[in-house]
Amino acid sequence: MREIRVIDDDGQQLGIMPPPQALAIARSKSLDLVEISPTAVPPVCRIMDYGKYQYQEQKRTREAKKHQKVILVKEIKFRPKVDEHDYQFKKNHIERFLSEGDKVKATVFFRGREMAHPEIGHRILMRLLEDLGEVAQPETMPRQEGNQMHTILTAKKGAAPRKPAAATRVPDGEEVKG
Repeated sequence: MREIRVIDDDGQQLGIMPPPQALAIARSKSLDLVEISPTAVPPVCRIMDYGKYQYQEQKRTREAKKHQKVILVKEIKFRPKVDEHDYQFKKNHIERFLSEGDKVKATVFFRGREMAHPEIGHRILMRLLEDLGEVAQPETMPRQEGNQMHTILTAKKGAAPRKPAAATRVPDGEEVKG
């Protein structure tokens, strides 16, 4: 019969013994015998409360998820014949998304005969990269895939993402920043 190295619930080594003997010790303490290193020679087992261990692991993973920042990729679509006001409006949206910590995918959509002039879309995206040079850096340079050309932008490392001020409602209907 193979033997195992046993560690008790306090972390003290009990030594090498046959599995039935280790199981008897675990049962006498109303605990479980858990194999923690099956590849070691001899395999290592620990006497512990396995239900409590699982609960603590779930609690740790939940706590780790709380501190994660989920980065979204927002998409802004342009057309080759974009008007100046529309361009500025969309550029301001991109700046806001980047300041909130999200990535932005800027896309130029081509339809029909517009496909014959991809340089127009390239010019729009390069202008966007130039205009946003202080707050954004390109993760990918503009490239065409099918009937669209796109680039992905991320906030520059120096510019820290800021949280937008939360608007709260006051009973009489006025909006207060706070």
